[in-house]
Amino acid sequence: MDPLDGLNPEQRRAAEAVRGPVCILAGAGSGKTTTITRRIAQQVASGAFAAPQIMAVTFTDKAAGELKQRLAALDAPGVRASTFHSAALRQLRHFAPGAVGKILPSKALALRQIANSLPAPFKFRPAGDLATEIEWAKNRRIAVDRYAVEADGREPPIPIDLMLRVFREYERRKAAEGLIDFEDLLELAVQMFEQNGEARETFRAQYRAFTVDEYQDVNLLQQALLDLWLGERDDLCVVGDDYQSIYSFTGAGPEHLLGVPTRFPQALVVRLEENYRSTPQVLALANKLVPNLGGAEKTLRPTLADGDEPVVRPYPTPEDEGAAIVAEIRRLGEPREEIAILARTNARLTDFEELLHEAGIPFQGASLLERDAARRITRRLERSGENAAGAVRAAALDSGWLEQLPDKLGEREVVRQTDLARIVRLAEQFDGDAASFVADLRRRFDSGGDGARGVNLLTLHRAKGLEFEAVFIPRLQEKELPSKQARTPEEIEEERRLLYVGMTRAKRVLWLTWSGKRSRFLAELGVTVAGSAKADKPAWTPDAEKLRVWRLERAKADGVPPYVVFHDSVLHQIAASYPQSLGELAQIAGVGPAKLDRYGDELLALLATP
Repeated sequence: MDPLDGLNPEQRRAAEAVRGPVCILAGAGSGKTTTITRRIAQQVASGAFAAPQIMAVTFTDKAAGELKQRLAALDAPGVRASTFHSAALRQLRHFAPGAVGKILPSKALALRQIANSLPAPFKFRPAGDLATEIEWAKNRRIAVDRYAVEADGREPPIPIDLMLRVFREYERRKAAEGLIDFEDLLELAVQMFEQNGEARETFRAQYRAFTVDEYQDVNLLQQALLDLWLGERDDLCVVGDDYQSIYSFTGAGPEHLLGVPTRFPQALVVRLEENYRSTPQVLALANKLVPNLGGAEKTLRPTLADGDEPVVRPYPTPEDEGAAIVAEIRRLGEPREEIAILARTNARLTDFEELLHEAGIPFQGASLLERDAARRITRRLERSGENAAGAVRAAALDSGWLEQLPDKLGEREVVRQTDLARIVRLAEQFDGDAASFVADLRRRFDSGGDGARGVNLLTLHRAKGLEFEAVFIPRLQEKELPSKQARTPEEIEEERRLLYVGMTRAKRVLWLTWSGKRSRFLAELGVTVAGSAKADKPAWTPDAEKLRVWRLERAKADGVPPYVVFHDSVLHQIAASYPQSLGELAQIAGVGPAKLDRYGDELLALLATP
């Protein structure tokens, strides 16, 4: 197969440039993987380089595996494709085997043990937040003795003096046990090439050309290693999209990608803007964010046929918003795995775990029960005969639950605190002992069977690189997206890019919804909604009002808030559809098996009453 067959003009222009430097600015869904694999295959087919002289670097083992498969199909099977970390480990084992210690299996586990010695409430902070802060420093090549100075002005997950204590103890324990972490792999490889001229020359004699995927996600440490691989040569091809740079918390940023034309004035810069993923309507809306994204302008051009206009809609309450999304998912004819709900945090996705379970719709991705807050509480209470509300509240307080959250918390800690508050709230609505409550939690938040075929519940960060027929982005409102943790202009810019990433995951169906103070990004999308979302609240018809009165009485009898019985939106749907049987009632979003069993006969009897 000719590597250039089937490429569009810009893809072909990039693939024909078999010598570097080349900078490919690839918009979402524009075929960047096709372009770089075809370019590498053309490098081999043209005789510019032999396959073993080429190294392709990606950010995940999965992406590296896909590159290898595609290159093998293009008659270029000998190209080395790997992640930065895998390449560094291989090079260290070859040139400096004594420098490679045992790799630390879990940074979070080691940090959890260290954090347990901190004073309350800091001892309860998620180890993942502490790990992210250490990675931020190490990816910028900031040693422990410079951390306090370099981190001045930052808001780490715990006060800087405590974070320094954790960082120092973490490094001490690693050294004492002969362990290294993934950042150490890169740092050791950098130091080895800096100090060992023979290793440097041997490596450069072997590898003559480099391709780096997702170059907007490169950090200073990775760039330092790449510079040593390359030396004074310029046979480098980088591909990336600065609009999808969303990992600043790891030390990554788009400056390396955007700086290629300055570093290499002779570089060929190619923009890939033809989109093969989304309908013109989805792209037209996403492109409205482009003027505010900065960087290297790329306006996506559609290649697919027209589709439906995106739904951009406010709702009176989060309950109405959730019910509408679930109802639309039920209506769509797409396979469940082709549908995604994307949110800023895992805590927000938990809202939809409960809703989808109640609707009998399987899901995958998020899991309240797998996160730290629920795991600790369920382990403690699964055999307890104590009253659920009191036992859960005591367990939550012992786990560091804060009833009033301070402003400056790491993202994982915000999720953990939200999970704790949710579990306490659910326990207070539950009539029974703690063990029964744990069983009820597992029932309500079970994924519903074969998760591989369920609706995807993903954070916007985790959705990057994926695509779905239908995408729902709820809670597009201030303090959600942008997150309330985003305060600086740079942080707001990254939140905007997160929204752009989410929107461009959609192939055909895109919903943007909110139920609070609408996000500033909606104005940038040209969305103008007069008044507040509450203006759109449906009127209570006589049948809906009759249901509302019944709900109030039933809630008082059960000792729970009315919305626990049914949300307003569900009552409106029941009144509008007027179900005549349990089967018809079960088809309404928000009426799951448990509520059907608990309230179904009462509702049908009520509706049958004149």
